[in-house]
Amino acid sequence: MQLTKTNFIQFLKCPESLWLLKNKPQDYPHGETSLFLEKLVQEGYEVEEYAQQLFEGGLDLSGNKNANYTSDKLKEEYQYFFQPTFVTSKGALAIIDILEKNDDGTYTIYEVKSSTSIHTDSKHNHLKDACFQKYVMTECGYTIDKVHIIYLNKEFVKNGDIDPSELLIVEDVTDKVNAIYSETVNEINGALKFINQAAQPTQCSCVKNTRSNHCDAFDYFNDIPEHSIYELNGIRAKKIHELTDLGVIDIKDVPSNVDLTERQRLQVDSLLGQAPMINKIEIKNALENLEFPLHFIDYETFPTAIPKVDGLSPHQHLTFQVSIHTMNKNGDITHFEYLSEVMELPVKMLQQMQNFTGVEGTFISWYAAFETGRNNDMMRMHPEFQPYLNYINNHMFDLEKLFFTSYVDYRFQGRTSIKYVLPILEPKFSYSELEIQNGTMALDTWGRLMLQPQSFEDAAAVRKHLLEYCKLDTLAMVKIYQQLKNL
Repeated sequence: MQLTKTNFIQFLKCPESLWLLKNKPQDYPHGETSLFLEKLVQEGYEVEEYAQQLFEGGLDLSGNKNANYTSDKLKEEYQYFFQPTFVTSKGALAIIDILEKNDDGTYTIYEVKSSTSIHTDSKHNHLKDACFQKYVMTECGYTIDKVHIIYLNKEFVKNGDIDPSELLIVEDVTDKVNAIYSETVNEINGALKFINQAAQPTQCSCVKNTRSNHCDAFDYFNDIPEHSIYELNGIRAKKIHELTDLGVIDIKDVPSNVDLTERQRLQVDSLLGQAPMINKIEIKNALENLEFPLHFIDYETFPTAIPKVDGLSPHQHLTFQVSIHTMNKNGDITHFEYLSEVMELPVKMLQQMQNFTGVEGTFISWYAAFETGRNNDMMRMHPEFQPYLNYINNHMFDLEKLFFTSYVDYRFQGRTSIKYVLPILEPKFSYSELEIQNGTMALDTWGRLMLQPQSFEDAAAVRKHLLEYCKLDTLAMVKIYQQLKNL
């Protein structure tokens, strides 16, 4: 049974889910590949293409994933090899991004990452990746002299054609890899042994993890009630350990003497009472301090690993769309929207925004850190709009924060995203009827419309769908605001 680098990382997160994938693939609940993950994969390939340009005359082996074929090709007079394949006798398989054959017969491994730094967290440990590649080649009888990781230079700013030597950083991580190599080898051997064991695990390790760290097979291995402790907002693994050790999985069973945050305790009380917990005084005071006109604002952005527009850096957001619903004191509402027709910096958008809102009133968003962050980006790129964007940021109200402790409903499932709040407060409004239902779909659709327009039969219809989605985001805020005002 083969173990790939991706399999190994999955093993480190949840061994049981990997066992199921390998031994009962027909039962494995493959999570639907999100558009965002597809985008990341494609961007990874794009970064690799630029990295390969740093190694002139390299032999591309990506068309043949046979280890014997690689072995034969390594004997030829090439210094660099792209995507060579290696398999150990125990079944560990590695495809090396870039491999250099040194004059003394040793090899140097280059791992290519589409990030702007070397990650060593539990979700993305690039050093573990590199260790796995070194292990496989070593087991196959090759001597690895050096290991490097190539990643994006966050200081790079596109200005015309991209020079790979400016776009990318090549960092020697040999010492860091060697420092954790023995530990990682033991983990790899543990993974190989685990996936080959006959007995199916009865529970997966994720039962002790927070919701965002659950594997795809979590529900397969664990019997979880409708409203579980994993829904408690901001709950940490330590608290989950404490509760599961007490045999508590259902929120309604959380003992009253267990220490919870205010938000978590309100969730418990809401579920027990089957009603929202509302602090009307806090909500009223917050809303009464807002200065009219109220501008409900939402941006859509397109971040890419390789910047597509001059003036942008790797992974920097390009703001391509905005929707603003403006409410006057008498309740009248007007709407402004802008959707870029070409991939360009948002100068036209900012000019039209400023003409529509002026420099007055309060700007209202949902998770304001995103909008203020984009405004900060645009200020740096377009200093002529600094007074306007500074005004927006200094007069920004985050409507989401009222749902932290002032309005808590167990039906939000511990989340405060507008996609969870809107259907509870305004059931007749829904994203499910839209062609584009979330921000990831919006950025993916617009990106393909700009870069691959031939993939759409009706560009006008696609633009209409993008406008409808962004418009609902700000209309939803208006409706939620009105509901709060009427409490």
